[in-house]
Amino acid sequence: MTSHPLRLSRFNLVSLVLGFAFLYLPIVILVIYSFNASRLVTVWGGWSTRWYTEFFNDRAMLDAAWMSIRVGVASATLATVLGTLAAVALARGGGFRGRAVMSGMLYAPLVMPEVITGLSLLLLFVAIDAGRGFWTVTIAHTTLTMCFVTVVVQSRLAALDRSLEEAAMDLGRDPFRAFVSVTLPLIWPAIAAGWMLAFTLSLDDLVIASFTTGPGSATLPIRIYSEVRLGVKPEINAICTLIVGFITVLIVLASLATKLSSSKGESAAPL
Repeated sequence: MTSHPLRLSRFNLVSLVLGFAFLYLPIVILVIYSFNASRLVTVWGGWSTRWYTEFFNDRAMLDAAWMSIRVGVASATLATVLGTLAAVALARGGGFRGRAVMSGMLYAPLVMPEVITGLSLLLLFVAIDAGRGFWTVTIAHTTLTMCFVTVVVQSRLAALDRSLEEAAMDLGRDPFRAFVSVTLPLIWPAIAAGWMLAFTLSLDDLVIASFTTGPGSATLPIRIYSEVRLGVKPEINAICTLIVGFITVLIVLASLATKLSSSKGESAAPL
């Protein structure tokens, strides 16, 4: 008996094309118009890179971009450390008391509206009289992204063969050293993927940052939003194109890290 490969019907193919067009056609148009020579975003004036030059000469935009990068790196690093520890506790801690409560609190930001999260953090910072700025935005983004890191790392730990750690401990390693020398290298691609996801979410966030930011600490999304309210400038298209390219590179790297983690897990399973 011969098996025939599944083929897309005409209806499924049209639906797929329309779906991708709905998702990505606006982004393609934005990228094309970022090279528009005209000052009017709705009038094509030929190809030009003048708006990229305008962006790199705009001190306010560059400061906002640098602030976003600093917040993203700091919050992603904190979220990765805390999220990895939480994932290890959930995956290796067994049925300890309070596990259900801890899991619910960790996963709550996944479904919690960002407006509620941002407002609650704002009330917290006001209650403790904390000056809003770089660190308040970083803490807020860490709170938002830690749950995503936990999900990624915990799923990798759940698929990992526990006997590898047990074998290391049978050879004289204590649990901590067995984790560092055996488990950590195997889940490292998942940790890297979690960091990239956390950084991307931090770089993209507008709602929570608008609640927790202060004078002189506006992130790039806040700056772009304030500019767009006065009218879309071609410079905004150039900035968004750069962000799309940067995020695309991060997504590709995260995907490669996830595939590397899966291949390592499969190769280690027979041991």
